[in-house]
Amino acid sequence: MKNIILHLWLMFLAAANLFAGKPNVVLIFADDLGYGDLGCYGATKVQTPNIDRLAAEGKKFTDAHSASAVCTPSRYGLLTGQYPLRAANGKGLWGPAPTASGLLIDIDMLTIADVFKDQGYDTAAIGKWHLGFGAGKNDWQEPLSPGPQDLGFDYYFGMPIVNSAPPYVYVENDRIVGSDPNDPLVYLGRNAKKATPITPIPPEAAQRTANIFGGAVEAHKLFNDYEVGTTITNKATDWIESRAGSTASGQAGKPFFLYLATTNVHHPFTPAKQFQGTSQAGPYGDFVHELDWIVGEVRKSLEASGVADNTVIIFTSDNGGMFNLGGRQAAQLGHKINGDLLGSKFGVWEGGHRVPFIAWWPGKIEAGTVSDQLLNSVDLLATFATIVGRELTAEEQQDSINMLPALTGNPEQPLRTEMIMTPNKPSHASIRIGKWMYIPAQSDGGFKGSKPHQHAWGGPAVTTLVGTPNSDIVNGKIKKGAPRGQLYDLEADRNQTQNLYNQYPEVVAQMEARLREYKSGKQ
Repeated sequence: MKNIILHLWLMFLAAANLFAGKPNVVLIFADDLGYGDLGCYGATKVQTPNIDRLAAEGKKFTDAHSASAVCTPSRYGLLTGQYPLRAANGKGLWGPAPTASGLLIDIDMLTIADVFKDQGYDTAAIGKWHLGFGAGKNDWQEPLSPGPQDLGFDYYFGMPIVNSAPPYVYVENDRIVGSDPNDPLVYLGRNAKKATPITPIPPEAAQRTANIFGGAVEAHKLFNDYEVGTTITNKATDWIESRAGSTASGQAGKPFFLYLATTNVHHPFTPAKQFQGTSQAGPYGDFVHELDWIVGEVRKSLEASGVADNTVIIFTSDNGGMFNLGGRQAAQLGHKINGDLLGSKFGVWEGGHRVPFIAWWPGKIEAGTVSDQLLNSVDLLATFATIVGRELTAEEQQDSINMLPALTGNPEQPLRTEMIMTPNKPSHASIRIGKWMYIPAQSDGGFKGSKPHQHAWGGPAVTTLVGTPNSDIVNGKIKKGAPRGQLYDLEADRNQTQNLYNQYPEVVAQMEARLREYKSGKQ
């Protein structure tokens, strides 16, 4: 008996030694949160005390960017560490994944979840997925595989696509929550007349696509638009506490990695009742308030579990803010979704992809610090690999740069010197080198709405809505005679007020040549 106890004790010590010094990591990936949506980034019409506290106790980055200005490609870049330009055998990912999309990441590709899994971590993805399920085409028949669990995640729960698109059900691992073999989920198509009812929402909540699925009545009942934020949060905090509990109880608990992808602040704006009417920016602002609460609940769960001091939190967004109905209402109320940046979600101007980025790690990241290092969300793969001691091959680290020195210190030289940025239109794939941003076309390659009844405003029309001037734009339209491309000095003109394309032809030529190398796959 003594030998058994001794053996178990030695096993515990060995496991404890194996994981010693490896921090837990929580990556919070907000949806459509703009550069100006947080108090710590200048917002005055919304209050974000929990996120502001994260910044006050950690580091805020001012030149951080999502991998794309579009949701699905951005998530691809985040999880794989590769530019979305390289996806689909070089064809690239450009738009949101459609309802029937199969899994868009090859299961043989390294992901950030694999990085942690390889080092003995427990891993989970909770929240919005929007990267498809199944091989080739998703027919929504269980099991929904391959999926997150084939990409390094032990556990998945959440919204399979997005809160504005069907099916309006939750998925747990590879199953529809509440599914019934006697009442399966049935795809009916765009002209569905007998779709299963979903949560009623008012027009001011902004656009939501009608359901195009029948059946699965009980599964649909479990999905309430106004409870998505709280449901996902409860799942996340329960998972954290279940992982942390094994260590607290004296067992050889593993470190954990949580990828928490919120639906806030993507339309429709359906915050829980406790947040409704709490902001000065309408339903949009109320949804930001719920997001701030989510971050606060995650912090509380870490602290209550006794693991906060050994946890890294990264908070950022999948792309810039969007001027849909709720976004336009917020703008009219004086809220600057993307701050003073030009542009919005889907477009290649800074407002489409320069996003909040906050890093928190007690004892490692100096409190209240700010960094102007150029950073892209593809960099998290190499950064996390360094944190946990996982070596990467040159191919695995093709686009990802280890930014840990910028998180824990203040390097004098830039760690990243160039970056590819992809909007919705392939014609507007662009490149940043140092202070220069080059766009090989007019406008931003994003949304084109400009009329009151249109859902997605973007491009030149937004400049008049929010007062962001640009030398190529007059009265919300590209003026005649404007240069055929764009060049901006972001060091002197972060808000992209002056297009310098005609003034620096030699810079344009250099940038164009480098961009061609990326597009051809030579880089």
